[in-house]
Amino acid sequence: MTKYKRQNFANTFKNARKGMRLTIKSERNIRVHFFVAALVLITAYCLHFSIIQFCILILTISSVISAEMFNSAIEFALDATFHNKYSRMVGMAKDIAAGAVMVVTISAVMIGVLLFAPPAIRLIAH
Repeated sequence: MTKYKRQNFANTFKNARKGMRLTIKSERNIRVHFFVAALVLITAYCLHFSIIQFCILILTISSVISAEMFNSAIEFALDATFHNKYSRMVGMAKDIAAGAVMVVTISAVMIGVLLFAPPAIRLIAH
């Protein structure tokens, strides 16, 4: 048993929703990711993507959003720990976390190109 109060199942969802709201309110990049994700999913629906393609898109989108949320959590934790004081090591940690978001985002763009290029080419060719 930890010194922290044990949470029931409902409280874990309550805290997760709170975390989502906090992220959406405080992070502009996450709002951009959600907007782009909505456009991608609507476009995929209009292009009659298969269930497998939708699953790939959903996993890709959730990876990008999760990476952005982990990045934000790392930034908040470091800022709280070091009281927003500059530290070269903190800056390096934040840069590495941001780099991870960039890697996932670049991968997502590449997956998007692979999934959307064939139907887009077919539309243009007809």
